Amino acid sequence: MPAIVADPHRVTAGWLTEVLQHGDYQAEVAAFTWQNIGTGQVGQNVRFSLTYAPTKDKGPETLVGKFASGDPISRATGSAQNNYLKEVRFYQQLRSTLDIRTPEVLFTEIDIATDDFCLMMEDLAPAVQGDQLAGCSVDEAALALHAAAGLHAPRWADASLEALEWLGRQTPETITAGQALYNQVFSGFIDRYEKRLCSQHMQVARRLGEGFTAWASGYGGPQTVTHGDYRLDNMLFGGPYPLTVVDWQTPGIGAAMADVSYFLGAGLLPETRRASERDLIRAYHADLCGRGVSDYPFTDCWEDYRRFSFSGLLMAVVASMIVGQTDRGDDMFMAMASRHAQQVLDLDALEFLDA
Repeated sequence: MPAIVADPHRVTAGWLTEVLQHGDYQAEVAAFTWQNIGTGQVGQNVRFSLTYAPTKDKGPETLVGKFASGDPISRATGSAQNNYLKEVRFYQQLRSTLDIRTPEVLFTEIDIATDDFCLMMEDLAPAVQGDQLAGCSVDEAALALHAAAGLHAPRWADASLEALEWLGRQTPETITAGQALYNQVFSGFIDRYEKRLCSQHMQVARRLGEGFTAWASGYGGPQTVTHGDYRLDNMLFGGPYPLTVVDWQTPGIGAAMADVSYFLGAGLLPETRRASERDLIRAYHADLCGRGVSDYPFTDCWEDYRRFSFSGLLMAVVASMIVGQTDRGDDMFMAMASRHAQQVLDLDALEFLDA
């Protein structure tokens, strides 16, 4: 078993050889280079380009490693929210029971005392990362919802998920803490972004803080495994597979439509979403039913889609204030906040704050 190397600067050729051999490659790394890739806020992704000893079998030309963020604020956030533990345990204990394409992992482990961790996996190049700012096409959205059905259906209403203590879940205590955190950071959100968000959308964000408890406690439907951050920046299109979903730092037990509404609300530009969302939800619902979900009528599915239109706005407000600030991060959070606030308005979802 390889040791945990939690910093790409400390990676050696010998350690990479151990990782490959742990993943059943009989290869010896003679030399390597590395570079940062991706746009992660809480984790950093690194591509390792490998050169092999000539007397040994060869392995893949490149590998991708994931490590904790080098930004101290973002790293503290990842540790406080158990993001690093969740991702490691997802691959160790849960991934094999789901029908969603993720990277193949050669090695992952975490030291729970320090939150030092590493995740070494296949390189999916030349796959193209989705762009949260640009949005996606309707066809790409349909592909993402098909993948979501493969995530949600296999463990639908599965009581045994409760045994996985590391999975996030909602309780009265987490709802109370969530509202407190939202209201705590909201004044800073206004100070930083008031000039970048229209007054109508900022008012929706303000209303969410006021009605948070009613909204968060109002769902009583079926639960399943959720991604928790199901958006374009965490998807790779093309390459070895049509679509690969990455960044499993926030899996939980919750409503499937929280992922779906979160994805569509920001993944599609508002005018495209309005024109296509009902057809996309119908196709997703049919996919669930085709995978054996039999207790979830479309009327419930659509109502849950409306309810969870707030999910992306919640993420935009809170996450923007608890991770390290970057120009792209600001642009991304503003795109999410404005698109999700408009989604709430288009779906007449403010009623869920008064339930």
